[in-house]
Amino acid sequence: MPDYTKINFEEVEDSAAGRGFDVQGRFARKQLQSEHIGVSQFSYGSEVRSPFGHRHREQEEVYVVTGGSGRVKLDDQVVDLRRGDVVRVAPQVARAFESGPEGLELIAIGSDRPEGGDGERVEDFWTD
Repeated sequence: MPDYTKINFEEVEDSAAGRGFDVQGRFARKQLQSEHIGVSQFSYGSEVRSPFGHRHREQEEVYVVTGGSGRVKLDDQVVDLRRGDVVRVAPQVARAFESGPEGLELIAIGSDRPEGGDGERVEDFWTD
């Protein structure tokens, strides 16, 4: 394996396609050939709320807002987001995003994960 890998998110499959709401999700860990870091790109359309949340058993994540604005729900707390914000989330904290009028663009960076992943989907996460 070379000492570096270069990809373009536009060349990574949109894993969120066909899920019934206006979001794109491109997960690049495999394409980067990374042993320890996962990097993903998410693009939410205008005023889209993720219909579910998720948490992890072991994997810590950082989200970087690269465009637009919105909110993230972290367990029972809702935090406003704007371009340039960086949010670290401990594994056990459930999280979900909601975009503002101009949409929301995020880069997610994750640490090592157990074989097969450790994500847990949280249904009916937004309660208002």
